[in-house]
Amino acid sequence: MSGARTPEQRELAAAVRQVLAAHEGAAAWGPLAGQIGVAGLAIPEEYGGFGAGPGELAVVSEELGRALSPVPFLDSAVLVPAALLASGDTEVCAGLLPELAEGSRTASLAWAEKDAEWDTGRQRTSAALVRGAWRLSGVKEHLPAAGDTLLVVARTEHHGPSLFLVPADAEGVTLTAVPVMDDSRPQWRLELTRAEGVPVGELGSAATALAAALEAGALVLASDAVGGASVAFESTLRYAKDREQFGRPIGSFQAVKHRLADMFTSLESSRSLLAAAVDGEVPAGAAKAACCESFEWIAGEAIQLHGGIAITWEHPAHRWFKRAHSAARLLGSSAWHRRNLALV
Repeated sequence: MSGARTPEQRELAAAVRQVLAAHEGAAAWGPLAGQIGVAGLAIPEEYGGFGAGPGELAVVSEELGRALSPVPFLDSAVLVPAALLASGDTEVCAGLLPELAEGSRTASLAWAEKDAEWDTGRQRTSAALVRGAWRLSGVKEHLPAAGDTLLVVARTEHHGPSLFLVPADAEGVTLTAVPVMDDSRPQWRLELTRAEGVPVGELGSAATALAAALEAGALVLASDAVGGASVAFESTLRYAKDREQFGRPIGSFQAVKHRLADMFTSLESSRSLLAAAVDGEVPAGAAKAACCESFEWIAGEAIQLHGGIAITWEHPAHRWFKRAHSAARLLGSSAWHRRNLALV
């Protein structure tokens, strides 16, 4: 990526932005998947996808972040395909990935648990072999989407954390929408009560698949944060030029200029780090930590510089702030990623 988009990536960004402008909220997922093919970007051509790289995923995610879109791109088009491909289970990939690629089916990765978060070694959801079928029991938190198919992390008695496919409408499965401050990123809780699941890959190999999903997901959340921070800064800059106080635009005051310059510097630093992560020069976790923190700060500054209008429901500034904080905690906080990077 090297910080500059290719002509094809610019066309992709323009197409995604056009669809998001024409279709509000979750209704955009159908056109995004059917007309542009974003659901199959990360899926190899042999499974009906496009086999695109991280640069294209970052382009789409940045546009979704700009629009505060709630579509299930992170789970269905990134996390689940990454985990399935890393599992090495070609039979499951052949059965599920083509449907995900065309958008006719959605999937969610059920990983995090209360007090365990995204620590694979502390999972309490269990899987037991009962009369020839695997039965899963436990509670999962922070699902970004309620997919048709669930990819669940569960511990087995002799093999450790493993992956299982569970239909969302199966007996013993309860998906509950969780009240959240950020309405642009819904979250769900999954309760499993002896629900039947199908193993994915070798038993005990979940850690490898989840590491791949985390790397892909962290990159997407970093680019989502850059997109949100970009629109927050652009809106604040326009407001500073238009809003007058004491007979002159507030952007002409030195104190406001300094804050706008700091916002711009933080945003450009995030863009550079994101480009380095896309090119594989830095870990995606490092990019997520820095980009999400930058988005949190820029969103806070946007509220301050917009003044009272920013805390009304009519203005999107409070939604940028909420999106920033939810992105910073999904798939691990900045402190969590830094601790993991320090151990590498």
